[in-house]
Amino acid sequence: MVIRGLLWAGLLAGLVALANADPGPRTVEGRLDARGQQRVPLSLERDAYLSGELPGRGLQLELADSADRPLRRLVEAQDGRRGFQLVAPAGNDFLLHLSGAPDAAYRLVLAAPVPLAAQHAPAETLDSPRLRRLQAELERGGDSTAFWAERAAHGTPLVEPAGPGEDWVTFLWRGAQRNVRLFGGPGYDHAALQRLGRSDVWFVTFRLPRQTRLSYQLAPDVPELNADPGTRRRAILATAQADPLNPRAFPARQADPFRYDSVLELADAPPQPWVAPRPGVARGSVERHLFDSPLLGNQRAVYLYRPAGYQPGGADNHLLYLFDAGPYLDKVPTPTVLDNLIAAGALPPTAAVLIDNPSGDTRAAELPGNPRFARFLAEELRPWLQARGLDAPASRTVVAGSSYGGLAASYVALRYPQVFGNVLSQSGSYWWAPPGEEPEWLTRQYVEAPRLPVRFYLEAGQFEQGDGQLGIFETTRHLRDVLRAKGYPVVHREWASGHDYLNWRGTLAEGLLALIGTPPPR
Repeated sequence: MVIRGLLWAGLLAGLVALANADPGPRTVEGRLDARGQQRVPLSLERDAYLSGELPGRGLQLELADSADRPLRRLVEAQDGRRGFQLVAPAGNDFLLHLSGAPDAAYRLVLAAPVPLAAQHAPAETLDSPRLRRLQAELERGGDSTAFWAERAAHGTPLVEPAGPGEDWVTFLWRGAQRNVRLFGGPGYDHAALQRLGRSDVWFVTFRLPRQTRLSYQLAPDVPELNADPGTRRRAILATAQADPLNPRAFPARQADPFRYDSVLELADAPPQPWVAPRPGVARGSVERHLFDSPLLGNQRAVYLYRPAGYQPGGADNHLLYLFDAGPYLDKVPTPTVLDNLIAAGALPPTAAVLIDNPSGDTRAAELPGNPRFARFLAEELRPWLQARGLDAPASRTVVAGSSYGGLAASYVALRYPQVFGNVLSQSGSYWWAPPGEEPEWLTRQYVEAPRLPVRFYLEAGQFEQGDGQLGIFETTRHLRDVLRAKGYPVVHREWASGHDYLNWRGTLAEGLLALIGTPPPR
């Protein structure tokens, strides 16, 4: 609606009538008076939202109260930003005070005011087609009984096509009182499930590539604690448990649902052909030893794996050092993986030492960039292994690990390339830095060091991207780029997964094949 050249009284009457009759947007046009001034009356309820625009430089716009006392400046005369937004203060009657050159033309565009009662976010459109149907049923007065019976028959999460190569995946929980969190899954941040209306359905939906493989738990009614962020974050462990409607478990189903994870594998998740025992494949031996380290001042378990028929001193013997022995025996069946690869002729004879951590605190102190731990491996553990027939030159030795273990593998190879010639890193924590240093400390060490005779296999999960900070996904890519620029051989893989042993159990074989695999016959 356009208003041109009205006198003050007529403008006042016209705009008041306009405000009462037409709540839509309006345009006010005219000219400033001989003093370069014009006042446009404005009626707004308290806390109403108003936006608008005063095109063209040279004009200034202020909001004033009904007595023409300035409240705030909305547009500066020479400001390139000509739009404005405001929330109405107390009082219903205001003036928009325009000023500029005498007789200057103006055009003031005002959007329809939004009263406080009408200020709300748009209704969320559910991504899941099945949940949209359930939402409609609930709005018609129905309930969720049939939906839950359907889920009990078909399992959870709910998976629906989303487009080429992607699925909608909806994680579900029934009947929480206060909140539900996703522990694991796609992301770092313990995604919150939301309640569907007033029903007993809690849900969160992700659009995921069809290659996705991950493990997860669900945590209903996580306690909200008046504590530091770390304590509050760990509170999820109080209620995190397997998904009761998901029949797939990792590493295996138990009577206690708090002791295992649930599994999501979409249709195109890559195969893991080496993780299950194979008929006719001879098993290697595993021995547990306690190792005392004078350098570190502690004792730990180490596990020695020898493949069937292993001959100490064999011309083609290889050796694998692997950190975090516990999960690489319980969740990643490392001896079985090696048995199968060696029996298939895909790997040469490869022994392994799996190195345990005395405690969680020790792990956090020893694995990230610790020169004493690197010395322990090269100067204490290696001679002990040699005395037991487990030895190989650096070019046939792999040092491997995940998370801090992947970081440690890259670090010890930097310190002792004459011992460790191959690095296998699964989701290495390359964001890490010593206190007071910038992130990605180890990457900078490789920038500064001369090129060494070391080969790399680096991998990370697409769901390990940092949310507003450097994540494993990004920092692994950065290390890859630095190493390749320095001339290192690097194999780099990315998976539709997270920080997850369910994925690492399969990709351990990928890394070994890339670094020391036997070339297939031609």
